[in-house]
Amino acid sequence: MHPTPLPPPLPIAEIVTFTLTPGIEPDRFARAAAALDPWLATTPGFLDRCLSCGPDGVWTDHVLWADLPAAMAAAEALPTRPEAAAFLTAIDPSSVAMRHAQVLHRPTA
Repeated sequence: MHPTPLPPPLPIAEIVTFTLTPGIEPDRFARAAAALDPWLATTPGFLDRCLSCGPDGVWTDHVLWADLPAAMAAAEALPTRPEAAAFLTAIDPSSVAMRHAQVLHRPTA
């Protein structure tokens, strides 16, 4: 009898909400966020990212990671990346709220 293979681990959603530093234009911030894409694409455990902004000016950066250690390692590395400087300085640090949650459902293609 063959052992039943374990299902792949469920990914972790990193949900970060924040507002921008006064005077930062949304288009400029979106470009700064996009500048992180090449680094994210090569970061171990990175799966996907979506950035949105509500009519109240609250932004949400929703990132999917393979697991929590990958998310935490990326969060630790981000401030050291030169391409992150414009992104990080555009965010009002007093407005940042970050949480991690296990993804329980994700549509398959």
